[in-house]
Amino acid sequence: MKANPVVWFEIYVQDMARARSFYETVFQCTLEPLAAPEPAAPECETGGMEMLSFPMNMDAPGTGGMLVRMDGVSPGGGGTLVYFGCEDCAVVQSRVEAAGGQVHKPKFAIGPYGFCALVVDTEGNCIGLHSMQ
Repeated sequence: MKANPVVWFEIYVQDMARARSFYETVFQCTLEPLAAPEPAAPECETGGMEMLSFPMNMDAPGTGGMLVRMDGVSPGGGGTLVYFGCEDCAVVQSRVEAAGGQVHKPKFAIGPYGFCALVVDTEGNCIGLHSMQ
């Protein structure tokens, strides 16, 4: 594998307005609406889909992603954890509870790889925060 393996992420939500408020407050950014994709075939249903994209630059390194509300897909804890890079994860973590989320595991050291924190958003999704300080 020549490049970083992750190229996109989606965080599923039930209440888009609530989730948008959480992520915009915690990460101090503005999420932008994206149009639902056209179905590849008649049996590929895309109805009932709402998407908000995190700020991204397709020409820069890193991974883009979005919040998605889609009929039949539920948010919540599972087998995948998305980590958001930040300057200091303690600073970002400090905004989580005021935005309606919960701190699952406060900032902790991971040796020479920096620091992490685990938080839960308003939809029940656990996300990671990572920083080098």
